Amino acid sequence: MMRTQRHGLAAVALAACILLAGCAGGATTGGTAAGPDQSIEVTADGEASGAPDRATLLVAVESTGPDARAVRDDLAASDDALRAALFDWGLTEDDIRTERYDVRQQREPQPTTERDDPQYVGTHVYALELDAVDAVGDVIDVAIGAGADRVERVQFGLTAEREAAVREQALTDAMDGARGQANVLASNANLTITGVHTVSTTNVRTIPYRSTGFEAEAAGGASGPATGVEPGDVDVSVTVRVVFAVESS
Repeated sequence: MMRTQRHGLAAVALAACILLAGCAGGATTGGTAAGPDQSIEVTADGEASGAPDRATLLVAVESTGPDARAVRDDLAASDDALRAALFDWGLTEDDIRTERYDVRQQREPQPTTERDDPQYVGTHVYALELDAVDAVGDVIDVAIGAGADRVERVQFGLTAEREAAVREQALTDAMDGARGQANVLASNANLTITGVHTVSTTNVRTIPYRSTGFEAEAAGGASGPATGVEPGDVDVSVTVRVVFAVESS
């Protein structure tokens, strides 16, 4: 379900001017004399929200060992196990990608006088793409049960088709706000709106809903309680600049 939020006159940026073409000064403000090219320019914001229909999970596998090769081999074995479990659940190769991979020597903040063998730590972060938003908890359980050490983030978003529909609602909201402003300005300036000269959009933003701070241990496995993740709406905001044609009332 999509919802829109209207912005009042005090909540939007407002720029208004009355332009008279053909005058000696080029353009004047505040005048009410009749003229074919008079206009009122306003800027208004619009916003709409929609339920997400896609999700991206970031899950991480970590390993430590006495040398980089041992860590790399351990990460490779974990990769095989994790992918096999996710494939069995229903994900495909296209749904799984590497977000980050690194193997590095672990350094102590304050080296001691005794020199121990250096330790290496490796991290493989996977991005898992889901179209079934309500299955996020299931995939988390599968990943943790297959050896993932933590869930870094869950981000809920919109498919291209869904985002276009929500953006259309936001643009409608912005245009309604622009017309409302223009009507008030025209009324107070003894003008009548006759049409629209130009329309442009700026600041088109899609803000996904993100859940962070997950803590999960592999010991929990698939036998523990199912993970529940509640998605939030995705917000789309736009700004429109509209130049309305007007004439003297």
